[in-house]
Amino acid sequence: MSKQRSPIALAIALAFAASPAWVHAQETDTADSSADVLDFEKIMVTGSARATSRMDSSVSSSTLSPGDFAVATPRATAEIFRSIPGIRSESTGGEGNANIAVRGLPVAAGGAKFLVLQEDGLPVMQFGDVAFGNADIFIRADSTISGIEAIRGGSSSTMASNSPGGVINFISKTGDFGGGSVATTFGLDYDTFRTDFEYGDEINDSTRFHIGGFFREGEGPRETGYNGNSGGQIKANFTKEFDSGYVRVYLKHLDDKSTGYLPMPMYADGDSIAGFDAQSDTPHSVYLQDTLRINGDGQISRGDLRDGMHPVVNSIGFEANFDMGDDWQLVNRFRKSSVSGDFVSPFPAEVASASSVAQSIAGDGAGLVYANGPNAGQAYTDSTGNGLVMRVHTFDVEMEDFDSYANDLQLSRDFDNISLTLGFYKARQNIKMSWLWNSYLMEVKGDNAALLDAVAADGTNYSDNGLYAYGVPFWGNCCQRNYDTQYNIDAPYIAVSGEFGDWTLEASFRRDSGDATGTYAGAVTSSIDMNGDGVLSIPEQSVASADQANAMPVNYDWGYNSYSFGANYRIDNDMAVFARVSQGGRANADRLLFGKVRADGSVADEDAVDMVDQYELGLKYRQDGLGLFVTGFYAETEEQNFEATSQNFFDREYEALGVEVEAAYVVSDWTFKGGFTWTDAEIAKDALNPAVEGNTPRRQADVIYQLTGTYQFDNGSAGLNLIGTTDAYAQDNNDLKFDGYTQVNAFVDYSITENLSVALNVNNLFDTVGITEAEEGSAGPNDIIRARTINGRTTSVTMKYQF
Repeated sequence: MSKQRSPIALAIALAFAASPAWVHAQETDTADSSADVLDFEKIMVTGSARATSRMDSSVSSSTLSPGDFAVATPRATAEIFRSIPGIRSESTGGEGNANIAVRGLPVAAGGAKFLVLQEDGLPVMQFGDVAFGNADIFIRADSTISGIEAIRGGSSSTMASNSPGGVINFISKTGDFGGGSVATTFGLDYDTFRTDFEYGDEINDSTRFHIGGFFREGEGPRETGYNGNSGGQIKANFTKEFDSGYVRVYLKHLDDKSTGYLPMPMYADGDSIAGFDAQSDTPHSVYLQDTLRINGDGQISRGDLRDGMHPVVNSIGFEANFDMGDDWQLVNRFRKSSVSGDFVSPFPAEVASASSVAQSIAGDGAGLVYANGPNAGQAYTDSTGNGLVMRVHTFDVEMEDFDSYANDLQLSRDFDNISLTLGFYKARQNIKMSWLWNSYLMEVKGDNAALLDAVAADGTNYSDNGLYAYGVPFWGNCCQRNYDTQYNIDAPYIAVSGEFGDWTLEASFRRDSGDATGTYAGAVTSSIDMNGDGVLSIPEQSVASADQANAMPVNYDWGYNSYSFGANYRIDNDMAVFARVSQGGRANADRLLFGKVRADGSVADEDAVDMVDQYELGLKYRQDGLGLFVTGFYAETEEQNFEATSQNFFDREYEALGVEVEAAYVVSDWTFKGGFTWTDAEIAKDALNPAVEGNTPRRQADVIYQLTGTYQFDNGSAGLNLIGTTDAYAQDNNDLKFDGYTQVNAFVDYSITENLSVALNVNNLFDTVGITEAEEGSAGPNDIIRARTINGRTTSVTMKYQF
């Protein structure tokens, strides 16, 4: 299917909503019609080598204060990103594992391939789409955050590695203002309890600090049967000021378990299956809490499904910023992180009738018996009326070593109206993990489904307590594997900018080079007495494990150049236009290990790096309480990728054009903020599947939007928040289409005293069904698909004390 491209249309979308949530920050200024409502005079520190205001820069950027990103009552960090224009955040995976795309750039297999998430100017992960190790798993937003800065396109290609699409930077509070806060949030209609705290102040005239974090406990927004969310983090920083600059030390400890939601069974039209509510249920169950497997070291061990996404991060870093004299400035940022953890979650590999699944495992005439639960030992009976069972694969991944370090050194000098920056970035990322997947049978039922055993017609049991295979034979035992790899990155760069009257001209260049070394091992099967009872059951006669004895080498390198040229013209004090041309790259990492690495460890040059070309035209305008930031864009993108759930490779080129709008309006006691992104995208070329050429990329809606607005009254505020999308295709074959939806969130907060406040907020007020992704590209004979949806309505109350 080919299509005629539409001309770029400009429009403004404003909205309704505002400012409390689990962080519940009360940092929104009183409405003022003369205010710079989009912070055009703010000096951006993200993706910029030179201190330049948003009005004078030729980069499409956004800033969010704690009050801003609280407006959508986010239940997970990735839900905050939906408030950034141009960002499509499919945040239905729980606290992490979100698919995050930047205007027009694809998400072929998950994660955030062309986008980098940063904390205080350095990447959380060097690659944003590591399989089962997406960057958003290792970052949490809490009350220690002073704000979020985001850039799309532009200088993101040259001011950070592997980030041609953009950069989202979490900026920490540093104790500039004395005081702190304690906030406690608890759910009214779902099980959650969370406490946030933070405090900062001066130690003496030249030293200050800030410390804070959170702890939470609860089942979460879906019925898992146990505490799926448990843990927290603590962060601290200390700043020592000198006559010529400062040194700041950062510390962070994160240890947080959160349920990872994977696609679940539902009907293709969005309706729930009898007995399984797509809004509130999940395949997680108290009857499937652990799984026996062979770990990456070849030992029998257990995986705990209650761990979910469980990052353990210990990091230390510093930032040094000094005036060296003669207009020279030195900035150096460094961070060393020790990272490990788990990703364990049930994935429905097949949803079908009980008889067909039983017979596929144990032959003609086979049946099912309850392996556990209240009916354990009895023949399976359909108590829900749906007549379905699930073949479940446990996505059981040990993240053994994701350690990293990064150092970004910049030396800058101002020459009258020209600024020169020379930089060198060096980083290392370890990716050592083991995939230890097993296969189970489970009834299609919400709120603690039981496991099932497959029993042959002659009475032979083909499964052990619901486990019918050690490994995933339904997928050809593809997925017992181990990686132990290391990726090194070196990137010198240069940036020049100058002011010439009303013109600001910017140019930058970066050379990224790197190498990957290590080993990877695929699957092997053998007979092992897993439970030690001296008898080999049918599942124990073919146990899959990683073939460490025949591990293959990884030994390749890559290199690519990135550039960006921009010009901004300030028409008057309140209006500016800009243009920018950029090319950036992204080195591929662990996903190449699925089949792109040759026997000698090398990788083809065209597979190692994907390039992105972008062209932008923009307008910035403010007047009488109105702020408007419009960017027209065109992008050409290469994509090499592998999707584990479908076992498919991608080798494609994409094209996209569109318009991104950010707007705000303040009048009297009302504040309106909003934005939308219109995108016309297509698969321009597919080397492996030419039939999809000309089709719209999967999950790419024509329009995504966020509409917000708040009303301030004497002792508080209230408002609504809308997050929406138009229709989108489930897969690249452009058959099954998701309906567009609008999620409405609401809040009200009230100041009991000057320092004590209470807030009530509701996420998904109208319990809207919104599908973000599905495994199927077409509805099957039974019209059932496996999909991820936004959570149903959840309501919480936050009490906050500021001191």
